[in-house]
Amino acid sequence: MTGQPHRPASHGAGQPSDADAGQPFDADTVRAVCRHMNADHADDSLLICRTLGGCPDATRARATGLDADGIDFAVAVDGIEVPVRIPFARRISERAEIRREVVRMHEQACDALGGPPRRAG
Repeated sequence: MTGQPHRPASHGAGQPSDADAGQPFDADTVRAVCRHMNADHADDSLLICRTLGGCPDATRARATGLDADGIDFAVAVDGIEVPVRIPFARRISERAEIRREVVRMHEQACDALGGPPRRAG
C-alpha cells in the first residue's frame, strides 16, 4: 500500500491508452464496477481510503477506475477532492478477482482499526 494519494491510471476513466494493451478489463467492466462500488459500497470505499489510502480525514470516496494492479478513488479531504490509488495484493486478470480483492482490502482496513469486517449480504 502506498499510504499516499497519487494520480490514478488514465485508463480508469474508461479512456484507452497505449498502456492499456495488457489490461484485462474493458471500459464497460470498469464503469460497472465503479457504479456498483459507488452505489452499494460507498462506506466501505471510504473506510478503505481512510485506512489503506493514507487519507484518515477523508469524508467521501468514490471509485473512479481500476486496472489489473489496483483501484482508483476520488477522495474528499478538507473539501478538496484528491486522487488515491489502492494497489491490489497481486496482479489480477479476472472480473471475479476484483470482488475478492476489494473484500480483502475491506477486511485489512477493519483489522487495522481493530474491528470485525461487515458481513456481505
